[in-house]
Amino acid sequence: MYRRQFIASSLAGLGFASAAQADARGFGNWIANFRPRARAEGISDRTFDAAFQGVQYLQDSIDRDRNQSEFVKPLADYMATAASDDRVRNGRNLLQTHSRLLSRIEATYSVEPHIVLAVWGMESNYGQRRGNTPLISTLATLAYDGRRGRFFEGQLIAALKILQNGDVAPRNMTGSWAGAMGHTQFIPTSYEAYAVDFTGDGRRDIWADDPSDALASTAAYFRRFGWQKGQPWGVEVILPRGFDFSKTGRTVTKSPAAWAQDGVGDVNGRAVPNYGDASLITPTGAGGPAFLVFRNFDVISRYNNAEAYIIGVGHLGDRIRGMDRLRSQWPAGERRLRRSERVELQQRLTNAGFSTGGVDGRVGPNTRAAIRAYQASRGLPQDGHPSYGLLQRLR
Repeated sequence: MYRRQFIASSLAGLGFASAAQADARGFGNWIANFRPRARAEGISDRTFDAAFQGVQYLQDSIDRDRNQSEFVKPLADYMATAASDDRVRNGRNLLQTHSRLLSRIEATYSVEPHIVLAVWGMESNYGQRRGNTPLISTLATLAYDGRRGRFFEGQLIAALKILQNGDVAPRNMTGSWAGAMGHTQFIPTSYEAYAVDFTGDGRRDIWADDPSDALASTAAYFRRFGWQKGQPWGVEVILPRGFDFSKTGRTVTKSPAAWAQDGVGDVNGRAVPNYGDASLITPTGAGGPAFLVFRNFDVISRYNNAEAYIIGVGHLGDRIRGMDRLRSQWPAGERRLRRSERVELQQRLTNAGFSTGGVDGRVGPNTRAAIRAYQASRGLPQDGHPSYGLLQRLR
C-alpha cells in the first residue's frame, strides 16, 4: 500500500516527462528496497513512514550534483565576498547581540566568539540562507541516483536517526540541495556525532531561528578536533626579497622564531609571536599575501578543506574582532586551475624542456620543481606556483 501510494503521489506531484517518470518509478522501488536497510540500522517503521510522507524525487539535486564544476572563482573575488564590509559589520553587530550566548559557548568549549561567528557568516550569511530543500527528499534522491550513492545513503540513515530522536519534525528538516543543514550547515553524520543541546530543551535544534544550538554545536565540533584558544588560524607575513619559495607549503613546519631567521616577519616587520609551530603558505604565489598558519588552520579545514574557505573563515573572524584588512592585495583574476588546465600546464612545461615527471593533473613536488626551473630561466620569482598567468605565458 505504502509503495503504491508513494509512486502515485510522486509522479502526480512532479509532472516529469516520460524519462523522468521512469526515474521516479525507479525511485519508488529504491525506497521500498531501502526500508529493510533502514530497519537494520534501527529505524522504526513509524519514523520511516513519517519521514517519507510526501517525499519527492528532486531532479534539481541530481542536476546540481552532476554539473558541479571545480572551484575556479578568483581568490580576490572570493575573499571580497567572504569578508565583505556588510558581512564584517553584521558579524560585529551579532557579536554584541549574542554576547551573553557567545560568552557561555566560549566558557564551555574554549572556542572564541569571532571564529564561531565567522563560520556562521560563511555558511549561511548568519542564518539568512539556511536552505529550504526537504532534506529526506534530496538525500534519498542522491542516494538513489547520484554519483556518491553510498555516501548519501549513510547521510540519509543519519537523518532518519535525527528524526527518530525527536530533534526536529520531518516538515522542518530542510537544508541545501546537497544535504547540509541549519545555521552552520552540518551534514547529518556530523550532526549525529557533534551537535549539542545547548539550550537544554531536549533537542539539538540547529534549524530554529534561535541559533544557540547551532553555534554551540560548531564550537563543540572545533573543540573535538583540537582548537587551541588564543592561537590564531594564521598571521599575514611579509617575505624578504629573494626568499626561497621551496620552503613554502604544509610539509615545512617550524617555529615563528626560526621563520624570523629566514626573514619572515609580520606586516610590521616584527617576528610573529610563538603561537606554536607554523607552515608558510602563499595561496597565489609570490604575487599575493603570505601567511604563517598554525594548528587552528587544520581545525577549520575539518569543516571544509578548501584553502580559500579556511582563509575566508579565518580572515572574516579576524575582521569581526576588530583587525584590519590584509596588507597585501590578492592578484586580480588569479584562480585555481581546473584539472584540464593543470594537465595542459604539465604538458606545456614538459614540451618546453622542463619535465614534470608525468602528465596527470596533480601538482606535486616534480611539477613545482619544473615550474621553478622554468621561472628561473625567464627571470621570474621562483615560487613554483601553478598560476593561471603562468599557463597563459606558456601558451
